[in-house]
Parts: sequence; structure tokens; C-alpha cells
Amino acid sequence: MTFDFEAQLRAASLRVTRPRLAVLAALRDHPHVDTDTVIALVRADHPTVSHQAVYDVLRALTDAGLVRRIEPAGSTARYESRVGDNHHHVVCRSCGVIADVDCAVGHAPCLTASDDHDFVVDEAEVVYWGTCPDCATRRTLH
Repeated sequence: MTFDFEAQLRAASLRVTRPRLAVLAALRDHPHVDTDTVIALVRADHPTVSHQAVYDVLRALTDAGLVRRIEPAGSTARYESRVGDNHHHVVCRSCGVIADVDCAVGHAPCLTASDDHDFVVDEAEVVYWGTCPDCATRRTLH
């Protein structure tokens, strides 16, 4: 799968800038990372990009729908570039690692509310919690 970040930015009516391209590339290669990690990843290749620039880029990309911000309970905000498919997440209670889980039904909004209170539902957010294989293995060794 190829990623044409410039085309994505233009389609969202955003200017193509080095910080925006760098953030999109970082999130493609490292999904579910927090802001500090995005900053470190971007600055590893582009040391002159400021912290504030990364914050601004994350906000602009999220507002444009090119990036999704997730906040599992008890965790800092994380970002990912997989958008538009209403997928969900599984989170390790021990180490906090996050993985994608495809939609249970295959189309948004995955779950039908028993009473939507006349809302027009366009997304269902499901977070599965458990223990990742690495943490489960460490528990059995101790």
C-alpha cells in the first residue's frame, strides 16, 4: 500500500509542509503513539521542527479527518492515521500497548444502540481491555 501524503493533504485543503508530511509518516510507521513520541519521531529526522509545530500539525490533521485521536481510559491521548473505517482498539491493562480491532459488523456504526434517543449515530467506540501476549507470558514466568 502506498501513501501519497501530499495528495491527502491537498484533498483536505491543507498546505503541504515538511512538518505535516513528517507527522503523517511517523503515524503511518508508529500507530497509537502519544504526542511526545510523535515529537521525538519527527525531530529525529527534522530537528528544527518545534514542539509547537507538531502540536499544531496534530490538531490540524485531526480536524481535517486525516488523523484520529484516541484516549483510552487512564491513558494519554494517542494518534493514528487509520481513519474512516470505524475500527476499534484492544488495550493491555498492564503495559498500555494498543492494537487495532476491525469493526465487528463491517460497517459503521458497528453497534446499534438499544435506544439512540433520536441521535443520528455515525460512530460507535468500543475499547476491549485485556492483557497482551508479552505481559501474559511475563506473568506466567513469575
